Amino acid sequence: MKDRIVIITGANSGIGKAAAHKFALEGYHVIMACRNLMISKSVQKEIMEVSNNTNVDLMELDVSSFDSIRNFCSEFKAQYPRLDILIHNAAYLKHGEKEYKLSPENIELSFATNTFGPFLMTHLLTDHLKKSEDPRILHACTTNIKNFFDPKRKIDFENLRGEYKDTKPFNAYKMYGDSKMALLILTFKMAEELKSEGIKVNALQINRVKLSKETIQKMHSFWKVFAWVQNLTNPLPSGMADTYFHICTSDEFKDVSGKLINHKRELVQPSVNEKGIEQLKNIFGSGTYPSYATDSQNVEKLWKMSTMLTEGQIID
Repeated sequence: MKDRIVIITGANSGIGKAAAHKFALEGYHVIMACRNLMISKSVQKEIMEVSNNTNVDLMELDVSSFDSIRNFCSEFKAQYPRLDILIHNAAYLKHGEKEYKLSPENIELSFATNTFGPFLMTHLLTDHLKKSEDPRILHACTTNIKNFFDPKRKIDFENLRGEYKDTKPFNAYKMYGDSKMALLILTFKMAEELKSEGIKVNALQINRVKLSKETIQKMHSFWKVFAWVQNLTNPLPSGMADTYFHICTSDEFKDVSGKLINHKRELVQPSVNEKGIEQLKNIFGSGTYPSYATDSQNVEKLWKMSTMLTEGQIID
């Protein structure tokens, strides 16, 4: 598989690192797209040594920055003949953060990293994906989207550029969940847009996994304790990395596109009833996702906003 090329964003820790390791072990040519090169170089060396695969390359990428994305994509296309698999794994969530932060393009940092960055990156790499015999894109989603089973939960589209950052309270967990719901919405829309090109686009609803010491150290005191307790029962990232690999390489998912897949590797269906007992099944089960994700008004609004924010960036 050394001629099969995979990009994994945020490949220096957690599930991203485990996924890079898995693909390298299987003989793939792995591109680790990471923001912090100092930390990532030691991870790259470790993966090459353990996997006995020298085709593990490291490239700088800050998914929250459009300039960084453009530079990365230009360098990648100049060095590699095509792209077979694109895994949008990198995400931004700073536990306990109460300050509204903006990206270099003045986009709320969670949405810049988790939603609009992947949108731009996919568009810039579409031509290289089209050169693959079996191109696949995977979005790392989250169980946090279940919060949208609450009929009052909405994406605050009017405050994604800091319009009300001085007057509205900031909640890091809401913004993270909203940005991941937005990524799921884009998954379905991108699958439609790229269907004619033969590019499959899916999302994985990630369940809890053990957090790294580095991630926990970044948390505030309460959340550190909470994370350590959860880690006692949380599974290792390697299990989810195996699922990344299966979705992106197996014949089972070769013709699957525009779907949300759960940690059991089952296709998650849109909910048809979000009231009473059925709503409890939605919340505590893993077989349905909120109808908010397929609401045509939400899809149209998000697609229009994504296109508007990246206008002028998508140039060959």
